[in-house]
Amino acid sequence: MYPKVKRLLDVVLAVCILIGAWPFMLIAAIAIKIEDPKGPVIFKQTRVGKDKKPFCIYKFRSMWTETPDVPTHLLDDPNQFITKVGRFLRKTSIDEVPQVWNILKGDMSFVGPRPSLFSQEDLIEERDKLNVHSVRPGLTGLAQVSGRDELPIPVKAAYDGEYIEKMSFKLDVSLFFRTFISVAKSEGVVEGRTGKIEEKIEVQEEMGA
Repeated sequence: MYPKVKRLLDVVLAVCILIGAWPFMLIAAIAIKIEDPKGPVIFKQTRVGKDKKPFCIYKFRSMWTETPDVPTHLLDDPNQFITKVGRFLRKTSIDEVPQVWNILKGDMSFVGPRPSLFSQEDLIEERDKLNVHSVRPGLTGLAQVSGRDELPIPVKAAYDGEYIEKMSFKLDVSLFFRTFISVAKSEGVVEGRTGKIEEKIEVQEEMGA
């Protein structure tokens, strides 16, 4: 029964957030247009959804219009393509707010594994082993509050798999509020890279050797 309850809660919360947050979303849209008027306010990208069906995810645009049309993690230096407004939006995760519309549409849930790009074949393969694609992807999830971009792919997939096994109302509420703490601390944000935690461990091991 919980998946049905979860969906109902998603819809109710999404409507409330859209009603309450629209002035702030308007300010963000204006700021984006002022800094780079040539591009759209909303960035759209195809992601892997429930049952591996593609869907279009929405974000506030945080990069210059001239940025190459490739995933951020494939850019040599992602930071040079991020606008000043975009840097703030990413640091505070405000760029993700338009995904509330994805939640209302049924593409996503507030809590669940973050939707991957179809080009992230290694992550998709690891998630397939753990039945991660059997649920709607989320705005936040266990991996997001446990390291986010710093996590190597196998560890991130393992957290996603753990969430699937333990999914419950109590866990969702816990992850929802832990997300605010992570965002406030800007924890785990690494532009264009993953696996920083693994690198730190390797460096520590080398220094101790």
